[in-house]
Amino acid sequence: MKRRRSHIITHYKESLYKWLFAMLAFASLVFLVGIVMTLLLQALPALTRLNFFQFILGSFWYPTYDPPEFGIFPLVMASILVTLGAMVVCVPIGIGSALYIHELAGHRQRSVIKPLIEILAGIPSIVFGFFGMVIVAPLIQRVFNIPIGLNAFTASLILGIMATPTVCSIAEDALSFVPASFREASLALGANKWQTLVKVIVPAAGSGISTAIILGMSRAVGETMTVLMVAGGAAIIPKSIFDPVRPMTATIAAEMGEAVMGSLHFHTLFAIGLILFLITLVFNILAEVVSRRFRLKLGLGR
Repeated sequence: MKRRRSHIITHYKESLYKWLFAMLAFASLVFLVGIVMTLLLQALPALTRLNFFQFILGSFWYPTYDPPEFGIFPLVMASILVTLGAMVVCVPIGIGSALYIHELAGHRQRSVIKPLIEILAGIPSIVFGFFGMVIVAPLIQRVFNIPIGLNAFTASLILGIMATPTVCSIAEDALSFVPASFREASLALGANKWQTLVKVIVPAAGSGISTAIILGMSRAVGETMTVLMVAGGAAIIPKSIFDPVRPMTATIAAEMGEAVMGSLHFHTLFAIGLILFLITLVFNILAEVVSRRFRLKLGLGR
């Protein structure tokens, strides 16, 4: 009798835990749906009142003029330019750091470098913004002899430094999934450590490294405070990497507090947020697809 009662109690506890964790799992989905619905409902008035092609391809962003102009092409180009510049910085540094930490560094070096990279990942973005404004921007201005140091180049440099820990961490995880037998077989066939690294380890971890690059790009394109502080804030189509720019995230952060609630300007900022959300969603889906292919390739499960 006691055993049966104990079995019933255990069964109800397991059911309770199952439903509890299921609710927690679905809570993230509810939040995601809520975010999407909020963006869509708030952006819909702008998308219905504005010409879509003029909104996407328009060259002028003057929301307070009479009549206003809501062309986000300069903002999109600024985001693309800054993100690509950040990738030029963070991809070689992040992947190179991951390769050195996992494959070449000794135990003592690894114990120093890895915590420093993790500390870099934990620094608030506004601190990076202050560093860019006070140190990097004046230095860039003097070195390149340009009128202003707050520009796309400075923003790319700071964003690249910010995205480096993401790329490094994920790339190192990908390298750790490469079976040790790959290294042993390569060395047994007479290849040296460099040949093994370049021709065996990196290709085997290629999909995981690609995931690291995609997520680093997503990190860069979604950053707000840093680009707001160091990109220059000029909503113009950039002709040079040294031009001041205003990416989409900086535009939303700078103007949302000033836009009249319910106005076309207000809803247009939500439309920009919706486009930005779709861009980052595509990046994350690509990262998941590439990561899944990587796991299947190495037989690590579905």
